[in-house]
Amino acid sequence: MGEVLSQNEIDNLLKALNSGEIDVEEIKEQSNEVQVKNYDFKRPAKFSKEHLRTLELIFEHYGRLLSTNLPVYLRKNVQVNVASSETVTFSEFSNALSNPVILAIVNFRPLSGDIIIEMTENLGYAIVDRMLGGKGTTLDKVRDFSEIELSILDKVIVICMQLLREPWKNVVEINPMLERIETNPQFAQIIAPNEMIAIVTLSVKIGDVEGFMNISLPYITLEPIVDNLNTKFWFSTMTHYSDEVYNEYLESMLKRVDVPVKALLGRSYVTVNDFAGLQVGDIIRLDTDVDSSLDVYVGNIKKFTAVAGESNSHYALKVTSVIREEE
Repeated sequence: MGEVLSQNEIDNLLKALNSGEIDVEEIKEQSNEVQVKNYDFKRPAKFSKEHLRTLELIFEHYGRLLSTNLPVYLRKNVQVNVASSETVTFSEFSNALSNPVILAIVNFRPLSGDIIIEMTENLGYAIVDRMLGGKGTTLDKVRDFSEIELSILDKVIVICMQLLREPWKNVVEINPMLERIETNPQFAQIIAPNEMIAIVTLSVKIGDVEGFMNISLPYITLEPIVDNLNTKFWFSTMTHYSDEVYNEYLESMLKRVDVPVKALLGRSYVTVNDFAGLQVGDIIRLDTDVDSSLDVYVGNIKKFTAVAGESNSHYALKVTSVIREEE
């Protein structure tokens, strides 16, 4: 669509035509000329803007999943947002990588090919520190990752990788599998250097540590489903639930959640010397009677009172009352 002219521009153009400043024949000759656009054969435009927009939608969903699931393992607030998307050659991507870097080579089956999940080293150090009981801080001096640290990162990246299934199911059902983790970009040459890839950059914040996660998607891997990478197809395949059905779905999912339940038999105080000298058969006197009601906890919340007993040769509890939230 051509550029829309304002009224002032139209008036000026008519004045120029009337005064002879602009030659009508010359304009016709220019309009009849074939418009030629430069095309870089080294950087073929295989991904359109529509493809990139659809990838951004997919990874916006993925970012929300990471923000929800990673705090369960890291015990730290995690924020993930899509920062940008672009197309480059694989050589441009690999040459821009630092050393060391965390490169997860992921088999994107059933598609034939791999993708790369790249994580900056400061995020890797923060994850390792948090998983080992630290505050989740990064290192002041960059160094290589040890085998133990890579083993810890392997488990976290597998979790991140499995979360890819749900965002991609509107386009294709995938079953990604982590092949290996590389810290040297030279050992992550999964495709030819001149092949085009789409890069979706995620901004990740773990506590106070900020970094980037880049997902490299080669065109040759996505080629079988590239026609499905459009927003119309993506939205048309989304499953819509009514409120009632969705509530039933949530209820069924909650019913399958495992929660710890424990009964407090009683309390007692002993000296460290007595505790160190305990032997098999010793008796510790509690502050409750045999017939007393016991407090039953679901997680760390007191929910029931019960009496202890036996059922089919197993220890058992009989619930006597339910403790409501207002109580």
